Amino acid sequence: MATPAPAASAQPPVAIVTIGMAGSGKTTFMQRITNHLHTTGRKPYTLNLDPAVNRVPFAPNIDIRDSINYREVMKQYNLGPNGGILTSLNLFATKIDQIINLLEKRAQPSPDSTSAPPKHILVDTPGQIEVFVWSASGSILLESLASSFPTVIAYVIDTPRTSSTSTFMSNMLYACSILYKTKLPMILVFNKTDVQDAAFAKEWMTDFEKFQEALHTEEEKGVFGGEGHGGSGYMSSLLNSMSLMLEEFYAHLSMVGVSAMTGDGIEEFFEAVEQKREEFNRDYKPELERRRREREQQSQEQKQRDLTRFMSDMSVDAAAKKKAAEEDEGEADEDDEDMDPEDYPDAERDDPETSLRKRYEKALREGRIEDGGGDQGMANALRRVG
Repeated sequence: MATPAPAASAQPPVAIVTIGMAGSGKTTFMQRITNHLHTTGRKPYTLNLDPAVNRVPFAPNIDIRDSINYREVMKQYNLGPNGGILTSLNLFATKIDQIINLLEKRAQPSPDSTSAPPKHILVDTPGQIEVFVWSASGSILLESLASSFPTVIAYVIDTPRTSSTSTFMSNMLYACSILYKTKLPMILVFNKTDVQDAAFAKEWMTDFEKFQEALHTEEEKGVFGGEGHGGSGYMSSLLNSMSLMLEEFYAHLSMVGVSAMTGDGIEEFFEAVEQKREEFNRDYKPELERRRREREQQSQEQKQRDLTRFMSDMSVDAAAKKKAAEEDEGEADEDDEDMDPEDYPDAERDDPETSLRKRYEKALREGRIEDGGGDQGMANALRRVG
């Protein structure tokens, strides 16, 4: 008995792009969520965009290392580690249309296929955040994904290293810059909760007074370089101002605490992903479509301007050629008018009475000259006649 084809997915898969600083546990987090989806019967489709990684603890369906040799790129273009990663991503971005076509086909399998389409597309990125987020290739990859699938940014944060107010605020500013650069929904993933609970981070994000208390405590301890009361007034004032500024920013974020090592909080993470999927379809997708229409309109207007300029250049060239032809024709007519036949007595004329030979023969008949014979005689006679 034939195996029935799986039912078509009610909605397209959601793309989860994992971004995090080196050492934040980003790749381990990718391994954990991949295993979690496999064990719960929700097989994902995974992509590895880190060309410099030696070993990936999960089996990627698409791996940048299969088509780009990172070390060979460094050697060929005489680049350092970051330049090699950036150039590898740029080279890989030239194939983004093939990747998107492959993902779209996988998301909508043929009726004869026996495999269910994935509900999640997991993307692992290099640990050098700036190389991916702020490069042209990173923008191309993210925009291409977002144009075809709901896309969510998972920003992985090392919780133990973010326990102080200064490092916490640094991570929040980095998250803010990524959010406004990518213009995609974001989830803050506080990793390594098995080492330190992330409850303090949630308090600082939701209660401004809690952050003020922690800031005052650190100031009292001289964390900012001072002794006793006060510490560094500039540093505490700066952190205080930034916390006020980011209060509006926190309202647009989802925050979850997870442990990539033990698996705690992973299900809560996927619940947040589904919320961000709805947010993408409600708020971000219309904006992306509007920007795409603007780009298409600008492209059409540019093509029209190029065509108009091209036609104008052709008209100018045709008019110039016509004018030049008329001027040449006028000069030829003037030359014909200025030519006097008497100025060229030796020229052949249509009138037989004025040709040289006829004049010579006429002179012979009239007896004005004697035939000297040959060409010499003709020349002598013409001189006398002339």
